[in-house]
Amino acid sequence: MKRFLFLCAFLTALLVSEAQESVTKQGWNFGALPAITFDTDLGFQYGGLVNLYHYGDGSRYPKYEHSIYLEVSRFTKGSGINRFNYDSDKLIPGLQTSVDISYLSDRAYDFYGFNGYDAVVNKDWYDDEAADYRTRMFYKYDRKLFRFKVDLRGDLAGEKFDWVGGFNLLNFKLGYVDIEKLNKNKDDDLLPTHSAQPGLYEIYRDWGIISDEDADGGFVPTVKAGIVYDTRDNIPNPMKGMWTEAVLLASPEFLGGEHSFTKLSLIHRQYFTIIPDDLSFAYRLAYQTTLTGDVPFYYQTQLITSVMKSSTSEGLGGANSLRGILRNRVVGDAVFLGNVEARWKFARFQFMNNNFYMGLNAFADFGRVTNKIDVDKSNIIVPAIYPSPLDSYFDNGAEAMHYSFGLGLRAAMNENFIIRCDYGMAADERDGDSGIYIGLNYLF
Repeated sequence: MKRFLFLCAFLTALLVSEAQESVTKQGWNFGALPAITFDTDLGFQYGGLVNLYHYGDGSRYPKYEHSIYLEVSRFTKGSGINRFNYDSDKLIPGLQTSVDISYLSDRAYDFYGFNGYDAVVNKDWYDDEAADYRTRMFYKYDRKLFRFKVDLRGDLAGEKFDWVGGFNLLNFKLGYVDIEKLNKNKDDDLLPTHSAQPGLYEIYRDWGIISDEDADGGFVPTVKAGIVYDTRDNIPNPMKGMWTEAVLLASPEFLGGEHSFTKLSLIHRQYFTIIPDDLSFAYRLAYQTTLTGDVPFYYQTQLITSVMKSSTSEGLGGANSLRGILRNRVVGDAVFLGNVEARWKFARFQFMNNNFYMGLNAFADFGRVTNKIDVDKSNIIVPAIYPSPLDSYFDNGAEAMHYSFGLGLRAAMNENFIIRCDYGMAADERDGDSGIYIGLNYLF
C-alpha cells in the first residue's frame, strides 16, 4: 500500500516557530487529520479524524477531563472505518470511563493461517510478477466487524492499584473477497475469480480446518475484570514509572455467544528517563493465553488489554504489535509479545497558541506462538485445483521467535494528540519485508 498523509501544518510550524514556554490549555481543544491513501485493489481512501479534548480550567493540564474521538474514512472499493470513542474520568465521579462504538469493514483482511512459521507464506502466490502467481487476494478474506465496548477503571488501593472491568460486544461477518467489486472499473490487472484461484481461507474451509460453524463469523460477547498497577508520570508518553495489568476475559454462553471460553492477559510496561524531558527508554512484555473453552478462529487475532489505544487491538503482526511483520502473521492459542523503544523529543515549539513537540523513536519488536491452535491435517486430500503439495502450506515445528525493528516519527500537540508514523522491517523473509504505519498515540 502506498500511503500519503498531509502533515503540512506541523512541518510548517516546526520551520517557522521558535521554542517558547508551554501554554496551559483550558476548555475545548482539538486536533484533526485527513487520511488519503491508495491501494491497487481497494482503491483510494478518503476521510479524516478529529480528537476533541476538554481541559476544564486548565489546573490538571496536560490531563484532560473529556476526550471525544471521531473517525470516518472510506476506500472507493468498499472498505471503511467508522469509529466513535469517548474517554473521561468526570462522567462518573471516581471512575475512568471509556466507550467505543465502531463499524470496521475490510475487503481484504489478512489471513496467513495459524501458529506462525508452522503456516507457510509463499510470496510468489500473491506477487503478480512471479511465475507461480495465483492471486493478490490469496491470503485475504472479507471481514465486517461491529464493536460496542465499555471499559471502567477505579481505585482499588491507594493511587497506584486500580481495578478494571467492562464488556465488549463484537459481531464478525466473514466471507470470500468480493472479486467482482474489486475488479469494477478496471480494464487490466484484474483479479482471478475464486473458482480459478481460491485463497487460503477457501482452502482451509474445504479442508475442514475452518469449520462450517465458524466460517461465516459470529457474535462474541465478552466481560472482563482485572487489576492494574500504574505509576506513570504522564499517560500519553511516560518518562518514568510502570504500567502492569492482569486481565481475565470471559465469553459465557448465557450472554448469547456461539462459543464459550476464557482468556488471560498479562502485560507489563516500564519507562525510564535517560535525559529529563527529552529521552526515555520503554519496553512492553505481554502474554495472552486461553484458559478454558473453544475460541473461534476469527477471535484469536484479538489482543486483550485494559484500554484500547487505537481503532483495533489485533495481531500479532502489524501496526500495534510487530511492526514490519505481516498483519496477523502470528496467530495462536497463546502468544508472547515484546517491544522495546528509545524515545527522543528533539524539538518543542508553539503554533497558534498550542504546544507541540517532535519526536523520534527507534524500536525492536518480537513475539511468537507459545501454545498452538490444533490443526488436523490427517484427512486432507489435495485436489488438482490446489497444485502444490501439503508441505507448501504447512511446516510443522517451524515456529520460533519473530523479530522486527525500525524507526518512527512523532508529532504531538498539547501532549495528548500524537501522530505516529513508524517504519518497520521484518528480520526474516518468512514474515514479509517491511511496513509503514500511520496513526495516533504511542504504541504503549
